[in-house]
Amino acid sequence: MLGRATGRRAVAAVAAVLLGGTLGLAACGGGDDGGGKGGGDASRVEVFSWWTGPGEADGLAAMIEEFKRRNPGTQVVNAAIAGGSGTQAQAVLASRLQNRKPPDSFQGHAGAELLDYIKAGQIEPLDSFYDENNLRSAYPQQLLQQITYQGRIYSVPVNIHRSNILWYNPKILKDAGLAGPPKTIAEFKTALKTVKDRTGKVPLSLGAQWTADHLLENVLLGDLGADAYNALWKPGADWSSPAVTAALNDFAEIMKYTTAEAASTDWQGASKAVVDGKAAFNIMGDWAYGYYVNPAPNGLGKKVDADFGYAPAPGTGGTYMWLSDSFTLPKGAPHRGGALAWLKVAASKEGQDLFNPKKGSIPARRDADKSLYKGYLEYAFNEWNKPGVKLAGSFWHGVYASKKWHTDIDTAVGLFLQSKDVGELQSALVNAAKNNAQ
Repeated sequence: MLGRATGRRAVAAVAAVLLGGTLGLAACGGGDDGGGKGGGDASRVEVFSWWTGPGEADGLAAMIEEFKRRNPGTQVVNAAIAGGSGTQAQAVLASRLQNRKPPDSFQGHAGAELLDYIKAGQIEPLDSFYDENNLRSAYPQQLLQQITYQGRIYSVPVNIHRSNILWYNPKILKDAGLAGPPKTIAEFKTALKTVKDRTGKVPLSLGAQWTADHLLENVLLGDLGADAYNALWKPGADWSSPAVTAALNDFAEIMKYTTAEAASTDWQGASKAVVDGKAAFNIMGDWAYGYYVNPAPNGLGKKVDADFGYAPAPGTGGTYMWLSDSFTLPKGAPHRGGALAWLKVAASKEGQDLFNPKKGSIPARRDADKSLYKGYLEYAFNEWNKPGVKLAGSFWHGVYASKKWHTDIDTAVGLFLQSKDVGELQSALVNAAKNNAQ
């Protein structure tokens, strides 16, 4: 999700509340479920997003064409707003919702990023919409659990990106005498030291501060495992445990193998360092794949194996740390019938198969056409649909942490980057969890 990944940077993820056994634990929340009831004005639909970049804009256009084919009498207004990696769009959206002038449907990251809208009563639950369109069997049950808040579902996931990917330079690993990418956090720390001692290359490339937050969630997942990581986001979770302390110590040790000047660049620069032969490893979401393989000016035109390789982030094999774009039904949507028709396309197999190959992501549905997904996307598709795969939500990219919690964690990491004090970092994370019980 290149555009969305770009949006990784400030779009500050935000995120659900615990999902999976977290959000879904609560009893049904208040408010009527109007998601699938009635129709309303279907003469027009305004679709609000920040998809204006290469790939994502093409995917959105393909989905709009499918909508027009199904709904020839409905005018479509593509209200995508460029700039700020999504932050400008979110600012405009907040103003419109506050002034009770919502679009008919808007893009948001599935999970806790939608929590502010839910608590403000600005979007409708979609349970009956899911039932009427047989969506509960189309999506993985773990995913539905992890986007449920107080017993209700509020958005329709269109795609899935994976956050826990280790990108590496095969030549540097060979020069360092490493047989392959490390599979555990312990192996990772050893590999970083080996690269530094034997090659003089940067062991781990890092970008702007948010990429350190991204690294933190991967180290927590790699050390704790999916179940314990997911439990951190539940009410009453113990962020002061010895297991968390050990993971934070590993995070601190791993950070020693990055470069101080890396903070001046963003994720693209950190990713590029790997294929340019300047750095051995980078942990980044799978939007990096599109950046690597797409030709200039939007990509680097590199090839898998020759220029880079990929594997699950150390310690996270068998777990898919996910994030997802989704669409909502705002309360008071002026063209509610058009909005429901749009959600049907966004939720459909056909719509997702038109959108995702162009976007560089995979469908959230389980019944997509596998033949459409090549290269890394085929690998991701197989991993997502693998029996027994465990799902963990990305706190940085919109799934597990509310906007305030997300900001509090980012502040804690920023202070740690200056002090290097693990005790202070853990105390700040403990306080962040207590202050942001969802």
